[in-house]
Amino acid sequence: MTEASTFTASDGETIAYYIDDFTDPWRDAPVMFLLHSAMGNSQRFYSWVPGLARHFRLIRMDTRGHGGSSVPAPSVPLTMDRMVDDVEELMGRLGIEKAHLTANSAGGYVAQNLAIRSPGKVQSLVVVGSTPGLSPDALQWLPRIKAEGLTPFLRDTIHMRFDLASTDPGMVEWFLEQTAENDEDFVTRFIGYWATQEWSGELHRIACPTLVILPGAETVGTAASYDAMKERIPDAKLLAYEHMPHNIADMMADRCVADILAFHREKFSYPKP
Repeated sequence: MTEASTFTASDGETIAYYIDDFTDPWRDAPVMFLLHSAMGNSQRFYSWVPGLARHFRLIRMDTRGHGGSSVPAPSVPLTMDRMVDDVEELMGRLGIEKAHLTANSAGGYVAQNLAIRSPGKVQSLVVVGSTPGLSPDALQWLPRIKAEGLTPFLRDTIHMRFDLASTDPGMVEWFLEQTAENDEDFVTRFIGYWATQEWSGELHRIACPTLVILPGAETVGTAASYDAMKERIPDAKLLAYEHMPHNIADMMADRCVADILAFHREKFSYPKP
């Protein structure tokens, strides 16, 4: 009921993906893609899968350069179109014409741009802690990562991501161990690229029902960017988790899943309670 596989993207990179399907075998279940954050991989959704896979055929994809996907050579440019292409090519490979997109942080950057570029392929959009572009302030991280290393930098700034008073210390350590598995040079390129991108002027092109779950004390993006999403996405609902820093998808997974399911019941009348 969970299937792991890979495919070769049109530029030759290997993209890993996982299908979780615990829906009723006799029903034509809706498809939901899960796109993870920067420095993570599809395992970061381990706590989301049980609640969602009963109702949706889940497709978890490792973003290029992350998890089981190949790391592009330094000479291969990172572009928005290429990362959106990866999702669309996987949809084509699996024979999926239209899907729900649910994404965390940088995964939401790709999801937003897929909804902008190919609105006919996106039934709904849910983004968690994901603004229309990473704040240019993130460029200040790069010299520190280079000088200190990725894990020391993340450990020193972990309060920007987790509410340490309410988060299991084991989760924090697991997060640090998982992010340490990444190729540090690629992570630097990845962060540097997103910190130069901004598409708030294109948000009006997102035509599907959209849920934006945001950390009330956002520390990675700019909180004002969420206002632009509310104002410019035609059918957008914003839901704030007050006083929380960036990593609400990890810290508050059960609440995220409950709110995602409630959103789908409101907009699509499924899944049934």
